[in-house]
Amino acid sequence: MARLSRQRIYDYFDRGANAPTRTEQGRALEDLACYVVGTVPGIEIVKRNELNAFETEEIDVAFWNGKHPSGLHFLPYLFLVECKNWHNPVGSVEVSYFAQRLRHRGCDHGILFAANGITGTPSELTAAHYELAMALSSGQRIIVLTRSDLESVSTTAAVVRLVKERLCELTVSGTVFSQPRAPESDRRA
Repeated sequence: MARLSRQRIYDYFDRGANAPTRTEQGRALEDLACYVVGTVPGIEIVKRNELNAFETEEIDVAFWNGKHPSGLHFLPYLFLVECKNWHNPVGSVEVSYFAQRLRHRGCDHGILFAANGITGTPSELTAAHYELAMALSSGQRIIVLTRSDLESVSTTAAVVRLVKERLCELTVSGTVFSQPRAPESDRRA
């Protein structure tokens, strides 16, 4: 179990907040995603900011999952990540577009890093929550991780636990509820 630097996590968010362009804001969150997910045993970054052959869709980060027993062994060998370091929640259009990019690549799992969550009401499946439910009904699981989620983890074991929780929440409820998380030190395992 590797420890994560909370200061480094905060520094990535600060870098994004002070970035002069949206591209640089997004890169800061991509770098953070690579840091947090890349420290999990068995995970490797294979591609970043890659366009498809037709130059119509970009993938922020592609991870290879070696399925280490203490890692994300429950996820497929390859999963894709989309990062939205926005001041507002991510809307249904962006969630739908990410689901489409996953489908176009034959992927059934993806992680959306949405700094300020997604739009809509989970219990009523409105806005972006509706798109998560529709993706799920077609066999895709899009896990949503927020800034508060990332600020709450301090070890790779906590990252694995968080992804498991979000995957179970998505599959059981049909969307994500993303309640603010207490720091890991405040929770009992």
